[in-house]
Amino acid sequence: MNPLIPARQTNDVAAHGSRPGAHSGLVRRGSSRSGQAFVELVFVALMMMVLVFGLIDFSRAIYERQILTNLTREGSNLASRGTGSTTDQVISNAITAIVSSANPLTINPNGRIIISVVVYSNGEFFVTNQQSQGGISATSKVLNGTGPGAVMPNTNPPLTNQTVYVTEVYYNFVPVTPVGGLVNLTLPTQLYDVAYF
Repeated sequence: MNPLIPARQTNDVAAHGSRPGAHSGLVRRGSSRSGQAFVELVFVALMMMVLVFGLIDFSRAIYERQILTNLTREGSNLASRGTGSTTDQVISNAITAIVSSANPLTINPNGRIIISVVVYSNGEFFVTNQQSQGGISATSKVLNGTGPGAVMPNTNPPLTNQTVYVTEVYYNFVPVTPVGGLVNLTLPTQLYDVAYF
């Protein structure tokens, strides 16, 4: 008897070691464990894929929303500085600059830019000029067209006869992964941003 191996194990080895098929129970138990591990792997892999694909689409939505924020600020900034001899030219030049700098977004087929010129006079907001460009149909949340009744934020109203340039950008968001359809993940279908200068 080996002093390093307990007596019980020695007896088990002696009793079962010479029988044919004595270790088959161990093999069967091992194969069922590997099947269980495979099933667990499948479930974990599916959950990880859903998380990764969801993260990809959610990150893209945040990224595109940040681009829209930059575009609206740049559009209002360009319109307020004025690069043109008339208001129509100023707005048209600002829209052209925004469309050309919107990469990786494609404004002409998937978005719309609206620049409005708003004047505050006699306690009321008037839209004096408005232009838009893009491939989708969207209306201004400030005022669709020109005239009185423009909707502006209540914080820090402009001084009397002061001009405010409002840039609105709409963009259709399209997910690149199929996870939204699989788990009914609801991401916005249309992104929107506005800036006032």
